[in-house]
Amino acid sequence: MIFSFALSGCSVVGIRDAYEQPRYTMVETIGEEVEIRRYSSRLAAKVTVKGSDPDKDTREAFGLLFDYISGDNTPSTKIEMTSPVAISGDGVAIDMTTPVETAAANGNMTMRFFLPSSFTDKTAPRPTNNRVSIEIVPEQTVAALRYSGSRDAERAATMIAVLHKTLVESAWRPAGETVFYYYDPPWTLPWFRRNEAIVPVTRD
Repeated sequence: MIFSFALSGCSVVGIRDAYEQPRYTMVETIGEEVEIRRYSSRLAAKVTVKGSDPDKDTREAFGLLFDYISGDNTPSTKIEMTSPVAISGDGVAIDMTTPVETAAANGNMTMRFFLPSSFTDKTAPRPTNNRVSIEIVPEQTVAALRYSGSRDAERAATMIAVLHKTLVESAWRPAGETVFYYYDPPWTLPWFRRNEAIVPVTRD
C-alpha cells in the first residue's frame, strides 16, 4: 500500500536519508550478511489493531499513528518522522512506509512509530486517541540481515531462514521474534530498497 498523503514527495529511489534513524553500535559481523548491533533504548508511539486483513490493519494503524505525529496529541505538536519501519510476528512481512515498527501475532498487529531522539518519556506529546500509547523500547542486542527486493510473506520467510541459519553457525542465539525494518516507501524500486530482518540475540 502507498501512504501518499504522508510521503508524496518521495522518489523511486527511497527517502531514508531524510529521516532520523536510531543509533546503534556495531558489535560484530557474521560472514558477509549479518551484523550484530547494540541499540540504545528508544521511545515509540504504539497502536495495536485486531483483525485478519494485513493491508486494512496496516492502513488503520498507520492512520492512527500518522494522526498522532501530525498533531493529534497534547499540546497539538507536529512530530518529525523517523526511519525505519519495523514489522514482526508470525514470519509475515507487511508492505509499509517510514517510520514504523509493526508486530503481527494471533490476529493482532502492533505498529510503532519511533520518536525523534529529542523527546523523552516525560517530554513526548501525549496522544489524544486512547488507542495510541507511548512506550520505551529497551536497549537490545540484535542480529540484522540486510536485503533488497520484495517485502512479501514469501521473501520474509526466506530472510528469516537465512538469518537463523547464519546464527546457528555462530556464537549468537535468537532471543525473541523477528522484526523487519523497512527504510524506504513501498513505491521505491525494489533493487533500491533497504530492508532488514532483525532478531534480538544473546551470546553463548
